[in-house]
Amino acid sequence: MKFNREEEENNFSITRYESMLRSNDVKFFDSDEFESIIHHYLENGKIAKAKKAISLGLSQHPSSVNLKLLQVEVLVFENRLDKADNLLAQLHAIEPENEEIYIQKANILSKQNNHEKAIELLTMALSYTDDSADIYSLIGMEYLFMDDFENAKINFMRCLEADDEDYSALYNVIYCFDFLEQHEEAIEYLNMFLNKNPYCEVAWHQVGKQYFDLKEYDKALAAFDFAIISDEYFIGAYLEKGKVLEKLKRYNEAIENYRITLELDDPTSFALLRIGKCHERLGNDDLAIQHYSKTVHEDPLLDKGWIAITDFYMRKRDYQKALYYTNKAINIDGENVLYWKRYAKINNRLAFFEEAERGYRKALELGNYEIETWLNRFDILRFLGESDAAIQSLHQAIEFYPDNPEVQYRLAGLYYEMQDYEKGEYHIRKALELDYEYHIVLEELFEKIFNLTLVKNIISEYK
Repeated sequence: MKFNREEEENNFSITRYESMLRSNDVKFFDSDEFESIIHHYLENGKIAKAKKAISLGLSQHPSSVNLKLLQVEVLVFENRLDKADNLLAQLHAIEPENEEIYIQKANILSKQNNHEKAIELLTMALSYTDDSADIYSLIGMEYLFMDDFENAKINFMRCLEADDEDYSALYNVIYCFDFLEQHEEAIEYLNMFLNKNPYCEVAWHQVGKQYFDLKEYDKALAAFDFAIISDEYFIGAYLEKGKVLEKLKRYNEAIENYRITLELDDPTSFALLRIGKCHERLGNDDLAIQHYSKTVHEDPLLDKGWIAITDFYMRKRDYQKALYYTNKAINIDGENVLYWKRYAKINNRLAFFEEAERGYRKALELGNYEIETWLNRFDILRFLGESDAAIQSLHQAIEFYPDNPEVQYRLAGLYYEMQDYEKGEYHIRKALELDYEYHIVLEELFEKIFNLTLVKNIISEYK
């Protein structure tokens, strides 16, 4: 009831204040009212309105330290750090034991990448505050900025000791454990936390995720069940439980859990995609495609949805349909490497070699430098009679894979085909030095060259 009354008072103050602005009639507000009005604007990202309220507030309450601290907060947000620093120095002279002054000064130092000094000031603020949880959380964040995950973890733990309902701190503790790859230690800590908070659904959820990472799926399943018992509307727990059930090949149960999330909230593309995957594994092809289609309808930018449909038809060797969906995906996001790789592969299977070459070239332009992409493009260019382009492509590949024998054998074969025997010999010797056994590549792709006496003589030198 108290909370509701405070909220009503705040809403009344904001309504009265905005009415004053519209009527251009100056009314008096106490400093607390101005604070709640300014907080309202800051929380909603209305910086200009917050600045106007600070200005009016200070005109009515020029000695209010709290209003000046809000002014500092806005100055820091606008990156006017020198002005904020000067104002904080004045405020420190007035109220040297105000923890908010130390917090804002630490915020400035943090923006200047002076995290050690920021931590010093936040530590000083601890001796002046009744709310240590927030300050421990801020110290933890400073350690995160320094990539000091051990000290960050300790301070987020201290935050939880002061306020065990600060779930953002709990997530940060687990983030530190994960980064340090301390899964067993994370489980031990979470169990200790659950001894004090047995119905904390977030903690159970995190225990489940740790067991999932350790591939202990039965224990993960139990943890997610406890999370659901603690909060039957916890969507994240149903999703994670579905993932575990998939690992255990219990696909019908996984579908049931994903379906619950669709009932609890608006459909998510992730849940629809997973339902489709489960149906595909159960052999329910029509239902699989149905859910893949819903996935891309729900989120056309989710590449996993388009890839699921494409790969489904590729497995069925229905390359025309696979190409249809890949083209649709490319029309939505033409910069996605995964789409272009599939576009190239499908066109290759359909013997549309010019389109396949375009796909591999586009994948390379977008930064997909996998050796398979270079080799496939070379083979197509050679087939199309584009020998110069094929050689240029392989020389680019050598920059990334200087010691790859497959590249060297292909170059050797092509140079011999072009009757450039000097370069052909250079590359075949290089290839044989790297891996003699791989000369089978030459035999498979360049049979006539392989059967040349001069080539056989060179190969025999390395046998």
